Amino acid sequence: MFTNEEISKFQHIPTPFYYYDLALLKKTLDIVIKESVQFNFKVHYALKANANTEMLKIISAYGIGADCVSGNEIIKAIECGFVKHDIVFAGVGKSDKEINTGIDQGIFCFNCESMAELEIINEQAAVKNKIVDIALRINPNINAKTHHYITTGLEENKFGINVWELEDVLMLLKSLKNINLIGLHFHIGSQITDMSVFKGLCIRINEIQQWFSEHKILVQHINVGGGLGVNYEQPDNNLLADFETYFRIFNDFLELFPGQKVHFELGRSIIAQSGTLISRVLYIKKGITTNFAIIDAGMTDLIRPALYHAFHKVENITTDSSEVRRYDVVGPICESSDCFAKALNLPITKRGDLIAIRTTGAYGETMASQYNLKDLAKAVYSL
Repeated sequence: MFTNEEISKFQHIPTPFYYYDLALLKKTLDIVIKESVQFNFKVHYALKANANTEMLKIISAYGIGADCVSGNEIIKAIECGFVKHDIVFAGVGKSDKEINTGIDQGIFCFNCESMAELEIINEQAAVKNKIVDIALRINPNINAKTHHYITTGLEENKFGINVWELEDVLMLLKSLKNINLIGLHFHIGSQITDMSVFKGLCIRINEIQQWFSEHKILVQHINVGGGLGVNYEQPDNNLLADFETYFRIFNDFLELFPGQKVHFELGRSIIAQSGTLISRVLYIKKGITTNFAIIDAGMTDLIRPALYHAFHKVENITTDSSEVRRYDVVGPICESSDCFAKALNLPITKRGDLIAIRTTGAYGETMASQYNLKDLAKAVYSL
């Protein structure tokens, strides 16, 4: 993955740091645009995956919209070049302040997740004498077949309006004069690698659309969310997600009414493989059943493994040893969950070796904290 020139450069940079491959990001964006525009699909980048300023400026330059889940993300998107009218605002708990940020900035659409939220947005819009465009985020009760922490489309999840609430929602909308229904929104989870799940989503959207049609409602926009997964196990063999199959499934199985526009909210699949967390070995500690490679990156830099046992490929990129030993690769944080890999076979590893934790462009830097008052990892970019 890394050239000798890059590794030599790494030796002189204080660790830990995030290394971003800008060429790979641009290659990924080229494919996203190529595969989506042929079907006239509109892609929005999910800022929650990574809100790094330099990366956002590159993404916005491709004409992609923004998917935001906070008022601050809306402001950051605009500052980084995203067009206001291409911003969608999702989230189950939008505060009044955040709602007003969206209204004041004139964003494209609020994705609304409850009747209570509809009423509050209407109230805030009325104060400003404005009419706000909204989409209903509907819970399709689809199993995304992914980790339960990142599944969002089941009735047991906190997200979205349930189908059995729709009659009441339509009655409520008739009384809300400062919001305008323009779309339906769906999002069923993240890191989905079983493409049949997306086919199932299409079929369910078709059924829900038919229900709305029977109630004489035709919306202009269908937002199918995101969730396309990436290959964490073998990143070098699969640096690009299967965007071709992904977009084609929606073209083949989603039944649209004339004039409807389809929107996507992709984050991880665009940016995950572009990022690597580079760390340095502090100590090798011998245990009873394993050796510990203690590195200077911790769960404060990358929380995914500690949060839900997420897998990331871990590599020693500087050793020249051909002999292999087994290590638990752990961080310095005062928590036993601060572990990146257990019983991992690595070349004999020593103090000062550089460790690369791969596929960390998504939900790495953006979820970092300063627990234990650790410094935040800096960002370094490829030439």
